[in-house]
Parts: sequence; structure tokens; C-alpha cells
Amino acid sequence: MVSKTDDIPASVPNCNPVDLADEAGDGAQDSKETSKTHLKDSCGCGHSADTAMVNGDGAHERTEEEDSKQDGNSEADGGDESNEQEVIVIQDTGFNVKIQAPGTEPFDLQVSPQEMVQEIHQVLMDREDTCHRTCFSLQLDGNVLDNFAELKSIEGLQEGSLLKVVEEPYTVREARIHVRHIRDLLKSLDPSDSYNGVDCNSLSFLSIFTDGDLGDSDKRKKKGNELEQIDCTPPEHILPGSKDRPLVPLQPPNKDWKQPMQCLKVLTMSGWNPPPGNRKMHGDLMYLCMVTVEERHVSVTASTRGFYLNQSVNISTSSTTYTFNPKPANPSFLSHSLVELLSQISPAFKKNFTALQKKRVQRHPFERIATPFQVYSWTAPQVDHAMDCVRAEDAYTSRLGYEEHIPGQTRDWNEELQTTRELPRKNLPERLLRERAIFKVHSDFAAAATRGAMAVIDGNVMAINPGEETRMQMFIWNNIFFSLGFDVRDHYRELGGDAAAHVAPTNDLNGVRAYGAVDVEGLYTLGTVVVDYRGYRVTAQSIIPGILEREQEQSVIYGSIDFGKTVVSHSKYLELLEKTSRPLKVQRHNVLNEKSESVELCSSVECKGIIGNDGRHYILDLLRTFPPDLNFLPVDGEELSPESRRQGFPRQHRHRLACLRQELIEAFVEHRYLLFMKMAALQLMQQKANREAKANIPAITETAEAPSESSADTTQTRTTASDSPSATEASTDSNASAASQAATAGEENSSRPATNGLVEPAATLNGERKSPLEGKELEESIPGLAQAKELAETLVAEDGSCIDPKSREVVLNACKAVGSISNTSFDIRFNPDIFSPGVRFPDDSADDIQKQKQLLKDAAAFLVSCQIPSLVKDCLDHSALPMDGASLTEALRQRGINIRYLGTVLEFVDKTPAKAQLEHFYRIGISELITRCAKHIFKTYLQAVELSALSAAVSHFLNCFLSSFPDAVAHLPPDELVSRRKSRKRRNRVPGGGDNTAWASLTPNELWKNIASEAKSYYHFTIQCESVDQVVEKYGFQKTTLLREISLKTGIQILIKEYNFDSRHKPAFTEEDILNIFPVVKHVNPKASDAFHFFQSGQAKVQQGFLKEGCELINEALNLFNNVYGAMHVEICACLRLLARLNYIMGDHAEALSNQQKAVLMSERVLGIEHPNTIQEYMHLSLYCFANGQLSTALKLLYRARYLMLLVSGEDHPEMALLDSNIGLVLHGVMEYDLSLRFLENALTINTKYHGPRSLKVALSHHLVARVYESKAEFRSALQHEKEGYTIYKNQMGETHEKTKESSEFLKYLTQQAVALQRTMNEIYKNGSNASITPLKFTAPSMASVLEQLNIINGIIFIPLSQKDLENLKAEVQRRQQLQELGKLEEPTEDRPLELEDKIPID
Repeated sequence: MVSKTDDIPASVPNCNPVDLADEAGDGAQDSKETSKTHLKDSCGCGHSADTAMVNGDGAHERTEEEDSKQDGNSEADGGDESNEQEVIVIQDTGFNVKIQAPGTEPFDLQVSPQEMVQEIHQVLMDREDTCHRTCFSLQLDGNVLDNFAELKSIEGLQEGSLLKVVEEPYTVREARIHVRHIRDLLKSLDPSDSYNGVDCNSLSFLSIFTDGDLGDSDKRKKKGNELEQIDCTPPEHILPGSKDRPLVPLQPPNKDWKQPMQCLKVLTMSGWNPPPGNRKMHGDLMYLCMVTVEERHVSVTASTRGFYLNQSVNISTSSTTYTFNPKPANPSFLSHSLVELLSQISPAFKKNFTALQKKRVQRHPFERIATPFQVYSWTAPQVDHAMDCVRAEDAYTSRLGYEEHIPGQTRDWNEELQTTRELPRKNLPERLLRERAIFKVHSDFAAAATRGAMAVIDGNVMAINPGEETRMQMFIWNNIFFSLGFDVRDHYRELGGDAAAHVAPTNDLNGVRAYGAVDVEGLYTLGTVVVDYRGYRVTAQSIIPGILEREQEQSVIYGSIDFGKTVVSHSKYLELLEKTSRPLKVQRHNVLNEKSESVELCSSVECKGIIGNDGRHYILDLLRTFPPDLNFLPVDGEELSPESRRQGFPRQHRHRLACLRQELIEAFVEHRYLLFMKMAALQLMQQKANREAKANIPAITETAEAPSESSADTTQTRTTASDSPSATEASTDSNASAASQAATAGEENSSRPATNGLVEPAATLNGERKSPLEGKELEESIPGLAQAKELAETLVAEDGSCIDPKSREVVLNACKAVGSISNTSFDIRFNPDIFSPGVRFPDDSADDIQKQKQLLKDAAAFLVSCQIPSLVKDCLDHSALPMDGASLTEALRQRGINIRYLGTVLEFVDKTPAKAQLEHFYRIGISELITRCAKHIFKTYLQAVELSALSAAVSHFLNCFLSSFPDAVAHLPPDELVSRRKSRKRRNRVPGGGDNTAWASLTPNELWKNIASEAKSYYHFTIQCESVDQVVEKYGFQKTTLLREISLKTGIQILIKEYNFDSRHKPAFTEEDILNIFPVVKHVNPKASDAFHFFQSGQAKVQQGFLKEGCELINEALNLFNNVYGAMHVEICACLRLLARLNYIMGDHAEALSNQQKAVLMSERVLGIEHPNTIQEYMHLSLYCFANGQLSTALKLLYRARYLMLLVSGEDHPEMALLDSNIGLVLHGVMEYDLSLRFLENALTINTKYHGPRSLKVALSHHLVARVYESKAEFRSALQHEKEGYTIYKNQMGETHEKTKESSEFLKYLTQQAVALQRTMNEIYKNGSNASITPLKFTAPSMASVLEQLNIINGIIFIPLSQKDLENLKAEVQRRQQLQELGKLEEPTEDRPLELEDKIPID
């Protein structure tokens, strides 16, 4: 299970494993055999795709295009490293130009015609030999090139042109930029920006484990490949069974960070700035003071011509006397760059600066490029605070955006956000440009909004209504509007007060995301970011032009400002919203206004339409875009369906804004579509079979009116996750009582409607063994599919004119049964205003409203009776593998289950018969529930704390939450620091207030009581625990894991050290341990649609076995992703992972390493160093390292992955079995048998627990253990394990199966070896020292055999196929395709890589 950020990234669309194969002669084998590959990729959509593949021909060639674009370190990719992160690709070929910079040799640079001149600037500012220049122009034949011109538009620029770098005179702006750039170069290896979470820096530790030897084969050749040199012993805490969970190894020491090479002691702005008029007229721009490493104090004047030493001097070092004289000293060392000046006056600077730049350039570009959104680290070491003039200046000048770099000062965010949406999108280059602009503005806006929200809560922004109470204040900063998540003016009184006001912004954000994804021209939403910081929720929005000048009543021309008492509508809005109604499943409906007149709407009443002064149609307040969730909305006189009631619904919730998720709506509609198809099919058959007895038909429709009691128990199947923007993972459960007679259990169709109309079918391989007849049975078991298909096609005509009356009647019945709003085609939409207090409907729509109410009840029941069981089933068959709270949340949300159902999900797990196999899921669920309750309490706790006591309050809370110390006492700040509140009553503008030391009285006992009552009232789940130690004991938690979860949820950053949680004598945390508190930010993630489609097609090709074509498509997708997102993004990470896997399968191990290395670095930087994704990426990388012969690196990477896994979820997790099998195999390969056994036996235990003792995974585990015992010559133990394995194979696969035969051969061999050993021993006993001993064969495992086993456990299996098999396979594939076209064949896939053999007959 790979989890993702805030909203589902397009990580892996549609990964429907389709088993297809084409004939391919592979040079590596003889012409009769082709290598068949099995690829299991936990591909990011939450389930592992078991996909069969075939190596296409030419598996070993790489396309040239890929060569030129994928080499991350090549100069050509320079643009990739620039701050602009703009890498341009569109089929145009690049060309080379020569660059001549002052004082360096001319060098070649590869550029592309799309690049701007500015990008060459960026490359030069990053290159080792030209990095110190910032103020220059590029000239071609004496003509200065325009910075913003595209290269293709420049006359005379061609292959081999010479561009000269010409130094330009400075201005104040340029001088500042220069100083800032020099400071960045000096700090380039300093990680403090990453710890402090600024400027989109984040941490990465991969290079520490690889020692930079990835792919540097020359280095390795020198080292040789001798095994003796490898030290394989892991640290004690990584060994199986160790209870120690240290925190310090999370951030291993980096030697570059430890002793950074000091180039300069101090560089600051002088207090004598700005230059007086007479000096300004001599060209002075500003003055700097520096102290060199040699302790020389120098004063520098920055002038238009460059930098020079001036005559200011300290008369004596002891006194403070300082004479200021800005005139040039003699010699003045006038230089165009500070680096040149300093190199002349400080030898140490010269030496260290050169070394520093060498190191900087050696780092992988992905370690230094900025990420698109800020990633915060929850741990950091104690960093010494150093003097930094640029940082100081930034903090105290009102640097809002980078406005000194942008003409026109502050940015008009609204204008930028809307203008980028209006860019043309007719062809690919236009769309790329548009998406890139949208993405860039969004990430800038998110960063600015976050900074502003923190400034608001810290009290640094003046309110626009300063006279009102703090909770009611609103703020404007940097053209962004900020409001606090409190119920102002009793706006939400009916809906739950502050609780509703807290949840409204996130609901609104989901609405903005949904409308943004539909992307209707002419309809505009506001830029929206929700920030949680220091216990407050702040909503940041871009400002509609003109809205501040007029009253809201005048502005709103559509919707309602008082929750439906007064309602207005507008024809233009209806027309625009109509376009969104189908994709968002919103029904057009009428409501009554205050005069009881009927008003037509196409959204909820809260959704307001305002035309801005710019003439654009804006919609805002989208908090009810999706229909209400009746399970959490008790309504008098309404009864829920039996499935919901059985689970104890409806339940009282804190607010009345509980909505269904978009994913659930999609899944529900898809489920209904299936029902519709089945009913139609069933009726068509009945008509055909029984023209006379038409009387039966109505009977059928009645039974299917609502899913009946019995239906809840029919089998559920899941469709594979299709993470497309429109549909997230949908699980279907064909419990249409009438229709389930037509489909036999376990073989149900399912499909993914793109809109509600046409369907894209998807076929998958079945996990169970089936006879070759399976397909034919299927056709018979879902009768009428062909007619249903024809019917569906005619329905798309929608007018129904071409259908004969009988078919029309069938459609009508089916439409009624599934609740479609149309009688001639399938179309389900929801009315979001049903059950909204204050909304009244006209009498003539009573029937409609009744239908809508029923539909909502059905959807609520569907969540409880289908989605939750399907989630649990996916966890049972390991197609969903949550590792931590975030990935669990992700798994729930993908299936449309809101987090408020967490208690219900856990109760369901508790009642599941196979509860033991869900222990990991249950544990993660309980820990998520507890930390979320703690977060709720922490939120209100923090609001009462004033800034000076923040670290004391946070450490006190953590002590109460995690420390075993029974009477944690808070340290109040000393009296003189507690402000005299009375004199400041009016001035205290920080929101909140109240008694400022109330937080100090919290006790551990009280906190845990509160957590238990919160769990009961919010999640309806009972936790019987009074203290952290009881919880840890009862549920098997680790306190470090709880600490990580609570820190990530609340934004706390703690000092990285070993905490003694279990001491009964002193608290675990002191206030010095709390380093920072960061915001938790939610925002929209704009998508790269074209790249995404390429990625999808690439995956489809790969799944059909066309590896080479798939590889090319995915490379193209990668280029387009780079083009839109810049170099760093989660989706690029998924792309690189898949590419690496393809490279590996096609035999290009070096390329696989390079791509996977990028994937690991990117995952660390964009998701976090211990994110579950990152752990998986480390595992993939270690496999490719092993295949490349880098054994010690492979082991280091696996040990790192195991450490992270232990920290994040502990040892007891199914994924740990895979990790330990990997470690055990590598150790076996380097002949560390005893260590190897510890890991392999642990894997065997975990596999047995989570897959059941009869599983094929367990058989393989037994075999791996037996192999190690054999290498140790302990044949008795080896025999014992191999026999276990053999028994499983025999029972599961039968005597004749390949695996069973292999196992029985191995048993024979072991028995012979054991007998031979016994003979030898007897011989020795009998004859003593003169015994004649036949030498025994002790086999050290060959690397090839170890690699083969590694491939198998990681789900990559190469199986030789004979020509006959290939023919059979092709026939099977074609048959499947036909079937797929006929019906929507969809069977549950199991996540068992071993079973591929079952599906392919092998001679």
C-alpha cells in the first residue's frame, strides 16, 4: 500500500492488470523461448497489481531520446536544476551553443529551442566555474539577448553559436540579489533551512547509505567484488526481536554537515546604509561588513562597477571607535563579484570556497532542487544559530512575497490564479503552458498563504475590523483574505457552532478541488488554502475584485447568504453550473425563497455566485458540494435502511455538515450502473425466453428497488483502483438481489463509467486456479451480456427513438429500480439541499424529493454495507497495506469512507473471523483514533497558551500523553515574563485569550480520560484505558510511533535524541526538547492531465506485455510531468519507480539504478524521510543494487528500510516479512548464515501469521530457510522446513505442479546429502584419524540463484515458456479480450505473486 498526500495524486491511474502477451524473440535466449516476466508493483493506487508481462524485442536498446533526457547529471539537464525548475521537452531536438565567460575557457552547453534565455542564466549561476556571477547579460555577435525571449525566436542562434557572458553595471536590486546568491552558495551544504522548513528545502539521507557509489562503476572496479570486505552486522536495534526503538538513527550524521568548511566568519549589511546623497552620486549602492576566517575585519562598498574595499577602519580592536569612510582603499581590489574580491584578500576563503562548490556540484541535483510545496520535518538536531544578514534583513523588511523581484510590488493573487485558468488549451503545447502556469501560481499562493496565516496567528497582522472581539477578526495581508475557523455572528448556530465553523473550510476546499477538476470555462473559484497552526484554523482566500467595497447582500446574485431563507438565481450561473452537474452528480432542483416563490438552482443553496468587478463569474462557499451523510445526520421522522440501523446509525455528530466524499459518490453510481446493466440483461433474457409471461418483469424490479437484507451478505468484489481525476477507487458489491441470481458468486462484472454514460471495461486476472473452461462458463453465467451491451450502446443515443418499445420498457424499469433521474438512460444525480435546515421545496417536486431522500439513504447504507467490508477484505488479501496513520487515512478516503467512520471500521475488524490476520490494521487504526482524539484536545489546549509559554505547554502536553511519569508538572515561565494582562487587555490582539495558565493544570490521568470520552463521542468507539502504559500494553503500540503520529498531525518539531518514556521518576520531555511548531496545510493539487494520460497508456501497454512501447510512453509522461511540475513531485516519483522497474525487467540494471535513485531521493524530499512510500523505494533500490553487484550498499539500504519500518509501524506487519526475506537472502548470498536465518525465520513467522499457515508465501519462506540450513550443512533442519513447504505445494497445487516437483527434487537432494554426511561421521567415529573421507559438497549460494529468489519474493518472475505455451497464451489473451468487449469481466485479483504459474500451463 502506498499512500499519498492530501488529495489523491495521479500516481497510478487504472492499474488493471491485464494478462496479455505478444510473441517476442529475445536475443538472450534461444528462439523457442521467451522470457515471461511477472511484475508486482504496489503502484500507488493502493493495491498491488499482479500483472503478467513479456519481454518485448529490443529489450536492451534504449531510445536516444531517453538517453538525452534521463541523464540527470548531464549539463543538458541544467534547466532542471535551476530555481525556475523549468525543463522543456516537446519533440524539438536540442542543439549546442558555446558559452564564453570572463576568465574561463569556452564550454559547450546543450539547449532546447523552447528554453528562455533566462534559463541559461540559471545554469550559469549554478555551474561550479561561473556560479559567483549574477549580474551579466548574454550577447550574440555584440547584441544583448532579451532574458524572456525563447531561444528559437533569436535570429542567428544555431548549433555552435558563441554566446558571450558580459558583466553589467549593478543597481541596488542587483547588488542585493548578488549578496543573497553568495550567501546561498556559502550555505549550500547547510541543512538548517530544511530543519526550519523554509524556502521549500527538505531533508534527504540516501547519499549517506550509498556513499555516492551508485552507478560509479569505475570506483567499484577498484574496490573489487570480494565478499570479505563487507561488514554485514546490522546495529542491534535493527535485529528481529529487538525492543529498542531509538530515534537518533532517523537522521544519520552527514559528514558534510558536521564540519562545514568555513569560508567567511561574518557577512552583514553595514549600519551605515543607505549611502548619503554625495556618495550616491559616486555610484555607492550599499555597504557591507565582513570578518574573514583570518579574523580580518573589512568594510566593502558595493558600487555600480562592483565591490571594493573602502577606507573605513577599526582604530583599535579593543575600543569601539570606528571611522567610516566609503572611499576606495588602496589597493581597493575592485571586483565584479564578491567572490573574486574575497578570494584576493583571504586565502582561506579561496581554498574553502572552491572545495565547497566542488562538493555542492557533486551532490545529486535532486538533493538541492526546491520542492513545490514545503515539507516539514518533525525531528531536528540542535542547530547552532549563526549570524545571517540576509535572513535578518528578510525578517525585518516587509518582504511579503519576493516582491522586490517582481515589478509592481505585491502580487494580485486572484488575477494570477484566474488568468492562468483562462490560458488557451487547444493543443498539447498550450495545455502544457497552461498547466505549468496554474501549478506554479498555486504553489506560490500556498506558500504565501501559509506565511500569512502564521503571521496572523502570531499577532503580526493588523485586523481589518480591529474593534471586534479577537475570534471575529478578519485580516488582509499580501492580497490574501484570512478568516479564523470560529462561528462568527452565530452564522453556524443551527449547524453546530464552532464545530461546524471548523469543518466548513475543509468541506469548502473539497468543493473548490472538485469544481477545479471539472474545469469549466467561464466559472471561477477562489484560491483557497486551509492552515492549522497553534490550535487555530485559518482559511486563506484570494480576493474577488470589488467585493470589499460593497455589502454581501448586493453582491450575491445566485444562491443564499442565510442558509436558504432568501434565495436568488441567475441564468448565466445556471448555464455554467449545468456543465458541472453531470461530472459532480449534482441535480438541478427548485427551492422556495422567503416569498414562497420557486427558484431554480444547480448547486446547494449555500453556494454563492458573485460577479466580480473584473466581470468574472465566481462561486464560493462550496461546503455542501456533496450530499449529506445521513448516517451522521439524525432527522426526525426519517428512518435509515436496515443495513445502517444494524450498525447503530444514525449517530449524533458534532455538526450538521457531514457530507459524503466524492469517491463514495463515484463508487455508488458505478455500483448502481452495474445493477442497471444486470437488470436490463435479466429482463431482456426473460423477454426472450418467455414472451408471454411478461407479468414477471415488474416483480423483478420491485425486488431490486432497494438492496435487500439478504443482499448485504452476498460476496463483494473490488474493482482495481482507478485513480483518475474523475473516479477514485471504487469497490463494487453486486448485491442486486434480482441480479445476483444471474451472476455466480465471485464472478461479477464491474466497470468504470467515465461519465455516467459510456463505460470503460477492465479485465483482470483471477487469483484462484480455474479450469481452461472458466471463460466459457463466465459467458453463460452472465447471460444477456451481449444484449446488454447493445442496449447500452443504443441508450447513449439518449432520445430513445431508435429503441423498440419492448427495450424501452426494459430501460424504463431498470432506470426506476436504480433511481436514475432520466427514464431513457442511466443518470444518477444528488440534490445537495435535501435535509438542509431552512431549505423548503415546492409541493410539485414532492415525489422527486422522496426519491432523492431514498437515494441518500441507499448511499449511506452502501458506505456501511459495501465500502467498509471491501476495505477490510482488501486488507485481508493484502491489496491494501496501510503502514501508518496517513496511509490508513488514504486507504479509507480512496474508498470514500470518511474518517468519522474509523470507529465503525475498527468494530467491523473486531468482529471479523480472521481478526488475527488484521492485527496490523487494527493496531494502526486504534493508534490513528487515539492520536486524532489527542489532536482535537491539543487544539483547544493550545488556544489558551500565550507565545512565551508555548514550548513549556507543548512539552507538558506530550508528557501527559506519552510519559509514564505519573505526576507531570508544567514549568510556568518565571513571573516577570508573564505579561501584566490588565494593562494590555485592549491591545492583546492574539486570538483566544482566556486564563493563560489553565493549560498547566492538565494531568496525564485527566488527558487520557478526555481521550477516551472524545473517542466515544466523536468516533463512537470505546477505549478502556486510563494511561499511556495501559494502551501500549493492550494494543501493542510503540511510544515512538505515537510520538511521530501526534507530531505530524499537530506540526510539532522535537529535538532528535533518545527519550526515556518509561521512567517513573522524571518526565520524558523538557521545554528545551520542543524546537518549533509548524503549520499543517491543506490545499488543492493541480494536475498535469496530458502527462497523466501518457502515464496511463504506458501502464496499459506494459500490462499487455509491450514493454518497449510502454517504456517510451512512460518516458514521455515523465518529460511532460517535468514540464508541468518542475523536477520534483510525487507523481514524477511514481513515474520514475515504474521506469526503473521496466529498465530492470528489460535487463538495463544501470538505468534501473539511476531512475530508482531519483525516485528514492524525490520520495524523501517530497513525502518525508520516513514516509511509507520512501520505505518501499528503498527496498526497490536495494534489489537493483544487488543485481548490479553492489552488495554492501544493498544491505545498507535494506537495513535503513527496516529501521524506518520499525519506527513507523513496528515489527508486526505483513510488509516486514518481505523486507526480512530480502535481508535474509542478501545475507545468505554473502554467506552470513546465522544472521540470515534470524531474518528469514522472522519472515516465516510473520508470513504464517498474516497469510495463514497454508499460504504459498509460507511455503516459499520454508524453502528459503531450508536453503540456508543446507548451506550450513544442518540437513535435518533443512529437511524439516522443505517438507513443510512441499506439503503446502502438494495441497495447494497438486502433485504434478512444477513447484511441487521442484520441492520434491530438493528434498531428495537434501536426503542424499544428509545420508552422505552421516556416513562420513560414522566413518570418522569408526576409524578415527585415518578415516578415508569423501569430500562433501557444501555449496555457497551463487549470486544468480540468490537474485532469482530475490526477484521471486519481490514479485518479478522470469518463466521460460515453450512455443506451445506461447500459442496457448495468445489464444487465452484473445479470448479474454473478446470477453472483455462483450461483458465487463472483472474478477478479484489476489496479491500472491507466486500464483502466476497457476495461470500459465508449463510443460
